[in-house]
Amino acid sequence: MSSKVYMIDLSARSHKENKMVKLQKLFDAVNMGGCIKQKDLTAVKIHFGEVGSDAFIQPILVKPVVDKIKESGGNPFVTDTNTLYAGMRHNAVDHLNTAAAHGFVPSVVGAPVIIADGLRGDNYNDVEINKKHFKEVKIAGDIERANSMIVMSHFKGHELAGFGGAVKNLAMGCAPSLGKKDQHSTRPFVMAKKCVACGRCLEICPVQAITYKEEKAYIDQEVCIGCGDCVAVCPVKAVALDWRTEIVDFMERMTEYAFGAVKNKQGRVAYINFLMRISPDCDCCACRMPPLYKTLGFWLQMTRLP
Repeated sequence: MSSKVYMIDLSARSHKENKMVKLQKLFDAVNMGGCIKQKDLTAVKIHFGEVGSDAFIQPILVKPVVDKIKESGGNPFVTDTNTLYAGMRHNAVDHLNTAAAHGFVPSVVGAPVIIADGLRGDNYNDVEINKKHFKEVKIAGDIERANSMIVMSHFKGHELAGFGGAVKNLAMGCAPSLGKKDQHSTRPFVMAKKCVACGRCLEICPVQAITYKEEKAYIDQEVCIGCGDCVAVCPVKAVALDWRTEIVDFMERMTEYAFGAVKNKQGRVAYINFLMRISPDCDCCACRMPPLYKTLGFWLQMTRLP
């Protein structure tokens, strides 16, 4: 089912046209409050950013949305899930510390900050979807049990998906570690001729699936969970994926998980997509490359499942 999309640029000639004001005007224009009922527990799904990155949506841009949710009668909380890879967001304690360091605290965003899949990623519910790859998907418990959801996505590049936006924010972002693993059907491999045995992939692998074989990095496909960290850190691009076969499967799995994340919220989900600092790498990366494109603006969209 098609839906209207509202977009606005970020130019401003006065304080009455700043980003925060424009966000609230768009919220009203698209009637985003229409997906929120009185006393709804409303999840604001966002990415808190990995340590070392600064491309994530800034917390001061979350506050106007939170205020509008409250004005609409909702009871908002700002949320994300723990990561599959071994970084500073792998458990709720490290994740909340990272979020706080990036400014995602109640005093700034105006709402509680919650890690939706719990301390170690074991707070999730199975959602029946009956699709091609999955009969059931694992969705973080606090997101699945929320009444409504506003999905705030930073549009940027991604080493596996090509680009990451709202679908990835729902699929990976609303799934616990086991759900993320389900989606990562892709398994990287090492092109031995290119490998310089620098050891970066060995250091970053969260499950020790990479060893040296004949003085070249080697990935054990039975152990690998497909997180893609090794692809991102290889300085000579010796770690690759089979784009002809596995990537299509990966995209389909993500799409099915995205469907599962919103299945029980028909007519109760809205999306805000930020085309700002569009970097070539995901906000999960502990660094930021120069933007690929100039800042364009942001758009808001209401969608309803058929």
